[in-house]
Amino acid sequence: MIRLLSTVSKFLVVGILGLFLITSLFTMQVEPNEIGVRQSAATGVDGDDLGPGWHLRIPGVHKLIVLPSSYFMLDYTSDTKDRQKPLVIRTKDNNTVELDVSVPVRIKPGEAHELVAAGNHVTDSDGRYRYMRLAEETATSVLREEMAALDSVGFYSTDRRLAASKKSLEALNKQLAPMHVEAQAVLVRSVRYRAEFEKQLQRIQLNEQNKLLDAASQKLAGVQQSLDNFVQGTSAQVSARTQDWVKRQAELERAYQVGLLDVPDATPGAARARLAAMSPDDTKTLKGEAAKIFGLDAASVGDAYLLGIKNLQAETLEYKNRVRAEADAVEARLGAEGDAMVSKVQGEYEVKLNALLGSPSGKAYVAWKTAENIEFAKTLSFSSAEGIPSVLRLRQFAEIFMGQR
Repeated sequence: MIRLLSTVSKFLVVGILGLFLITSLFTMQVEPNEIGVRQSAATGVDGDDLGPGWHLRIPGVHKLIVLPSSYFMLDYTSDTKDRQKPLVIRTKDNNTVELDVSVPVRIKPGEAHELVAAGNHVTDSDGRYRYMRLAEETATSVLREEMAALDSVGFYSTDRRLAASKKSLEALNKQLAPMHVEAQAVLVRSVRYRAEFEKQLQRIQLNEQNKLLDAASQKLAGVQQSLDNFVQGTSAQVSARTQDWVKRQAELERAYQVGLLDVPDATPGAARARLAAMSPDDTKTLKGEAAKIFGLDAASVGDAYLLGIKNLQAETLEYKNRVRAEADAVEARLGAEGDAMVSKVQGEYEVKLNALLGSPSGKAYVAWKTAENIEFAKTLSFSSAEGIPSVLRLRQFAEIFMGQR
């Protein structure tokens, strides 16, 4: 078992070493920020660029050439770390201007093999690739030529400067195309004039700003005048509509309160009598006028709209007072009749009661009720000649209470 494990381990180690040697000998790697070009000793440069990853090769036959795929910057600035210096341009009006310009450049996608075939991938003595040096020389020449088409005023005019930069980019890419590289943009970062011209330029810019300010002030005055006219017109419309609304409100108030009937008599019910006396055509015409005033449909206008609130209130108040007066009269009459009947019944009751109390039975009843209220002393003394206490003579005692003795 141990011998078998040893044998398997040896084969495994040999396999790993063989795989490593095969990978090292027969593959080549291109990094993510690189472009690969395969060159054959037999056929020369392949016609395709190699992207990032592993690629097959034959040892001794194929050679891998890698170039950067990212942009490299041509910075024409006064920064000491850059190779390029600021561009000094002679303007169209024979003035001198110093520009800081940045131009990002890269190898055109899919054309790295053509660049290698032209031999521009080799490294110069300054450590750069040859295509970088050629791109710098071309860019310097093209920028000096194209930017010189502007006059001094054109450099501080944004629109003209951007147009010149766009035109310079087109001309530069046209020149760089045979080198299989391309520029992304021409970025003018700074513009500097001579000190004397700077002062003159500041005065020119100040005059331009003053012109713009005057134009803006004039435009503002025009807009302000339009605004004032609009405000005045709006105020006039508000006043007119307010008056119209007050008038309409007064008409509505009068129509609601008084109605549409012209009745000089203010007696309650006179307006309703006038409405009842009108012909159907006159009533229909009057309802049409009410519908226009109230903004309603003529079919929904009833008699109440024609009579008005005041007339209805007067009729209601008159009806209330009349019914209340009648009710008060009925109440007084019925109250008097009731009092008379109560007095009559009370008199008859007292007469009958007196007659009953005057009868022997009534007298006995009164004596009995009177006896209930008599209380004798706790100790009684009897002094009677006959030897019998008077309280024991019940019949005599009762007759005394009944008033018969």
